[in-house]
Amino acid sequence: MFGFGRLATYDYFAHVERALVKRFADAGKELEPHVVDVSPTASIRRRAVRLAELVSKTADDGEGTIHLLGHSTGGLDARLVSSPSARLPTAKENLAWLSRLRSVTTMSTPHYGTPLASFFATVSGQRMLYAVSALTFIGLSLGAPPLAAASALVVAIGRLDRTLGIELRLLDKTTDALLRALEPATSHEVRGYLDAIRRDQGAMIQLTPEAMDLFQAGIEDRPGVLYQCTCAQAPPPTPSTLARSLSGPWRAISSAIFTTMYGITARYDERYPCAAPENENASDAEAVLARAFGKAPGARANDGVVPVLSQIWGRVAWAGYADHLDVLGHFPGAVAPRPFWPSIFGGRAKASDANDRENANAVPLEVTLDAAVIAGGVAPDPVADARHVDWLRSGAGFDERSFAVLMDALAKGMLSAC
Repeated sequence: MFGFGRLATYDYFAHVERALVKRFADAGKELEPHVVDVSPTASIRRRAVRLAELVSKTADDGEGTIHLLGHSTGGLDARLVSSPSARLPTAKENLAWLSRLRSVTTMSTPHYGTPLASFFATVSGQRMLYAVSALTFIGLSLGAPPLAAASALVVAIGRLDRTLGIELRLLDKTTDALLRALEPATSHEVRGYLDAIRRDQGAMIQLTPEAMDLFQAGIEDRPGVLYQCTCAQAPPPTPSTLARSLSGPWRAISSAIFTTMYGITARYDERYPCAAPENENASDAEAVLARAFGKAPGARANDGVVPVLSQIWGRVAWAGYADHLDVLGHFPGAVAPRPFWPSIFGGRAKASDANDRENANAVPLEVTLDAAVIAGGVAPDPVADARHVDWLRSGAGFDERSFAVLMDALAKGMLSAC
């Protein structure tokens, strides 16, 4: 929901690309990855057309197998474009490559919808989606967003259930404050990405549990194609986990945002349960989940964005504790430097040494929203130095070893289908 392909200098899927290319090479196969840059919240049908056209454009003269991998909504794009029953508004030649398709991999995909989409389809939810999307890019590209501006987002989220006027203006101001952390050129590009979210939010309606009930009725698997999925679960936020997050101001803010999204995603409607119907044979998947988590997860278990039971489609290649961004390699990395904002204009804090840097960001909220200009952050480059950066702190404990196991499982499935 907050993802992108390449935005400014940051490649969202760099860790996955690198990991799969290496594993294919180790197996004596060459993998040529292409990332589809689609409108972030456009309808699944529009996104699927973009996917079909990019594969057609990058495919060679008919040699080699093709594999599709989609994270979150991207998994639904892949399923739709590969479905024999799909009717997409594109030329037939843009679908000629489907005869070479061998696998579809979905990661943390809401196959049966997610309650979070229902919230994001509301007026206040649309503003929150806009702000959190900005936070995702800034958090991943800079290492951590400006602390005070992010804390304003927590305040705004906590007041969303009240009258809308003031809270929505606060969300808008929060987003503006976050974008001031970027260089002008980067800020302009990110604003374009965020404007695309404002213009077209068709996917938010389509990802609701009610709408995905219809999606499942109209889409079918392509014969001869391997369908595999990953299922991630984050531990439910508890008072003890929230207490541990108070070790630092940024961890506390990040945990508060995750707790809010986890709680919304955990909402349950027995008519639209975000899970396969009971009459469908899911015993194999349940066994895999039970082994991974010690017991089969309940209907409210989720990764902060998608219920676990909604993530099941085809063979479960991997299941484990992770949040929605962890599985792409966006988790805390030991080698990533802590970003440092050398000056905050209009605030009352200035960092004097490395030990004071985190606390120095805790400037008064009202000052930061209206006047602060934050600059000079260290921008890690995930392609150049393979750093793992996180902003959504869930306490899942996902790490480099977990990521390696996950990538091994996905590559094994893809290679078996070649």
